[in-house]
Amino acid sequence: LCNCSSVGSVECNRTTGQCRCLAGYTGPRCHSCARGFFPEQGSQRCRPCGCSPAGATSDQCDHSGKCQCKVGVTDLKCDRCSEGYYRFNETTCEPCQCNNHSQTCDSSTGTCLDCRENTEGKHCELCKEGFYRSTHPAHGCQHCPCSTVASTGTCHIQPGETIPRCDRCRPGYTGLNCNQCDKGYYNSDSICVRCKCNGNVDPVLSPSVCRPDSGECIGCLYHTTGFHCELCEEGYSRDPVGTNCTRKEPTLGPEPREFTTSAPNATKATSFSTAVLNSTLSPTTLQTIFPVSSSDNSTSAFADVSWTQFNIIILTVIIIVVVLLMGFVGAVYMYREYQNRKLNAPFWTIELKEDNISFSSYHDSIPNADVSGLLEDDGNEVAPNGQLTLTTPMHNYKA
Repeated sequence: LCNCSSVGSVECNRTTGQCRCLAGYTGPRCHSCARGFFPEQGSQRCRPCGCSPAGATSDQCDHSGKCQCKVGVTDLKCDRCSEGYYRFNETTCEPCQCNNHSQTCDSSTGTCLDCRENTEGKHCELCKEGFYRSTHPAHGCQHCPCSTVASTGTCHIQPGETIPRCDRCRPGYTGLNCNQCDKGYYNSDSICVRCKCNGNVDPVLSPSVCRPDSGECIGCLYHTTGFHCELCEEGYSRDPVGTNCTRKEPTLGPEPREFTTSAPNATKATSFSTAVLNSTLSPTTLQTIFPVSSSDNSTSAFADVSWTQFNIIILTVIIIVVVLLMGFVGAVYMYREYQNRKLNAPFWTIELKEDNISFSSYHDSIPNADVSGLLEDDGNEVAPNGQLTLTTPMHNYKA
């Protein structure tokens, strides 16, 4: 009997007893799988290995059907590049070119995947945005010392330099790392803010425009002053438009106005006009009340003095003048009264003796004054020698 495999054989030569095997089978009885085939588990059939001629070392496979693959090739049939390799071809797979920053790449294009250490690019040859490649190979890509608020956040190292330089600073910032305020800006809580000088500073004359630490304006022009050049210098005021500072120049109104005031104990009101004021007050006084100066670019106007303030000033001056006049009149009157009393007052000398009282009278201004009227008593007599005789009921006194 041939005893051939019913699965792997076709027929049996009854003369020789040799079995004729099907493709993939071998052996005297066709029970074994030929080269390039492997037995299917659970049955006696032989299946082709199907190893890739480009990726496998041979067409032989093991009992599980796995082929023996070349370096860089993987999978059951050796028809795919293993991790770290790409471009499966007729010979083999090429290793990924990722500069040691990745272990995998696209199996078809070779583009590196999952670049590490802040790198990017097809072969992980670039640094990510915001990082720069250090001159030291071991350091790789380092973070740029550039703030995204003050710059674009990117930087690079110039040839021959070792310190990175920020690519582009945002408006208002300057410096190697965009960490300084540019001209015309100042630092406000670590943020550069534009100087506020109301257009009264010339950047050509004052390049920094304002102090970088406080924002105080430097070199105010057009007669302005203040922290932000928002005020006018002394002697200057804003023009009607409110843009320029012009010199103050006082002018009176087109028509003279009359001011009337009265003072205590005065019997008659006194009227003064602005014309009298002009004749009474000297230019120096007016200059004191109203700061006056000339300007080629200004017109005559009151120097920020309203009519109410002007009227108050005029009334004050009038009251002071009236009080001074009243004081002067009172002083003259008192002086004249004093003179009259001095002229009419006699001076007496009284001499006391043992039995009589002697009076003598004289007057500086009236040497021939009649002394007979000095005593009102009818009993008084005037002696021929000029002595006065005082006669009383009980005593007689001679003077």
